[in-house]
Amino acid sequence: MNANPVLAELVRGNAVENLHRGTFCVSDAHGNIITSAGDIDRPVFPRSAIKSLQALAIFRSGAAEKFNLTEEHLAIACASHGAEAVHVAAVTDFLATIGLSIDNFECGAHPPGNKQARDALRAAGVAPTAIHNNCSGKHSGMLAGALALGVDPAGYINRDHPEQKLVRQCVEDLTGVQLSEDRCGTDGCSIPTFAGPLRGFARGFARMATGEELSPEDAAAGKRIFDAATSHPILVGGTGVFDSEIMEAYGGRLMLKVGAEGVYCGAVRDKGWGFALKCDDGLQKAAQAMIAALLTMIADPGPEQKKVLDRSTNQVITNWNKFEVGVLRPTQAAYPVL
Repeated sequence: MNANPVLAELVRGNAVENLHRGTFCVSDAHGNIITSAGDIDRPVFPRSAIKSLQALAIFRSGAAEKFNLTEEHLAIACASHGAEAVHVAAVTDFLATIGLSIDNFECGAHPPGNKQARDALRAAGVAPTAIHNNCSGKHSGMLAGALALGVDPAGYINRDHPEQKLVRQCVEDLTGVQLSEDRCGTDGCSIPTFAGPLRGFARGFARMATGEELSPEDAAAGKRIFDAATSHPILVGGTGVFDSEIMEAYGGRLMLKVGAEGVYCGAVRDKGWGFALKCDDGLQKAAQAMIAALLTMIADPGPEQKKVLDRSTNQVITNWNKFEVGVLRPTQAAYPVL
């Protein structure tokens, strides 16, 4: 197997200290590759980067109609949130809308990802619950799907549960890739995660962005999901989160979602292009530098968007004395020539 290209580097002083390899793919809805780097056919775990593809199950199950779900519900279903007050409120409302409670969650509990939210919870002497899990919005959507299917929501995280089978089918239909049982793991929030090629994930996001090669029902659902996420970017990530900041700056033109271990997926909606990127060593900051470089080339940034992207393509490293000691930045290979 050939090594993927170096797409980011950390320079300390006047010498390169670390090299970060990766791969990316930009595709249209028909699978035509616009640009790529590295091995786009090697299966990778997309993790939370494909939550919006998984959210199609909310519509196919009938949950969106049954519970009259709002844009906020759909946005939080796509989120990896920091458990800020706005996130907790959105998940709480989602649970109330479908008539369930925190006790129905099977995602586990962890402290808020947002520092201010984490400090506030600690100061109040309150232990985190599953509602603070960054995937609690996605799990709300899956619980809603199980109820709409008319099945017992208990065990909804299991691979053989009807809800997870539907979620898997949605991802397969969107990406055009048959997900394999021999390349399946368990995500951080306990649902199954299937490895697949970046080529397929990029194509899936292009299909969601354009509705091409989808049924009228799936096309309408995809538009609603992307509209919800891009209209409420703060719900998808949170304060100071790159996904949220760049979607806010693009004003609906760009869908972007991070996944653990150095993954980003999304779509340049007005071009009908989907994209998927993986940093081989999983370093999130390096992946952020890579995706910022890619978006600089494929997403036609104006001054406001470029300001946000530039913060990630030039990540200054400081020490404990606040001295600037280095920079994490994309290499030229991360800037494709179209």
